[in-house]
Amino acid sequence: MAKLSQEELLEQFAELTLIELSEFVKAFEEKFDVKAAAPVAVAGVAGPGAVEEAAEEQDEFDVILTAAGDKKIQVIKEVRALTSLGLKEAKDLVDGTPATVLEKVAKEAAEKAKAALEAAGASVTVK
Repeated sequence: MAKLSQEELLEQFAELTLIELSEFVKAFEEKFDVKAAAPVAVAGVAGPGAVEEAAEEQDEFDVILTAAGDKKIQVIKEVRALTSLGLKEAKDLVDGTPATVLEKVAKEAAEKAKAALEAAGASVTVK
């Protein structure tokens, strides 16, 4: 079998349809026991402006309880007020910190929940 140059290989790939190329990638991964992944370094090259822009575009946030603090009972009460959990479920959530209290909520709701939980003595992060 003649060895193809990189240019010749690229020309061959250019003639394939997306489906054929996808099937080739799967076969290549199986044959050589590798995983094709999107390059991560490209995102790092974009610079800090891109990171700020991505943060501004985010419209769903998670409220994560990182520590219950000294006033555990108050934190459990706040968790129950913010969610539809019963007393046992809220206590289990607070005992199992770090735990997600709210998922995919608006920024305003996340900030209100964070303020309420911190007022009760908990440590909270919003992602």
